[in-house]
Amino acid sequence: MIFILRILLTAVVVVFLAKFLPGVTVAGYLTAIIVALVLALLNLIVKPILILFTLPVTILTFGLFLIVINAIIILLADAFVDGFDVSGFWIAVLFSILLSIFQSLLFSLADRK
Repeated sequence: MIFILRILLTAVVVVFLAKFLPGVTVAGYLTAIIVALVLALLNLIVKPILILFTLPVTILTFGLFLIVINAIIILLADAFVDGFDVSGFWIAVLFSILLSIFQSLLFSLADRK
């Protein structure tokens, strides 16, 4: 149940950010849910591999390279999902930072009992 709630909250954040960020478009609400599912799968499968391969750079930059990895995950989701478009790398960086902030806020509110 928590997984479904998190996917739906992520989809809401994706739609919200697409409305306000230039360079990010989402075709509809169903596309946003698909984007949320793809992001969850990419974060589960691809992100740990990328972190492992880029560990020396991540250590040298005190973890700031993880922002680049998050942007790469966003760009991969853009490539996999029709109807979700991110116009460039820097927009993907901004999108990933804002998505992480909003997810943290909403997930903490949703986890309260």
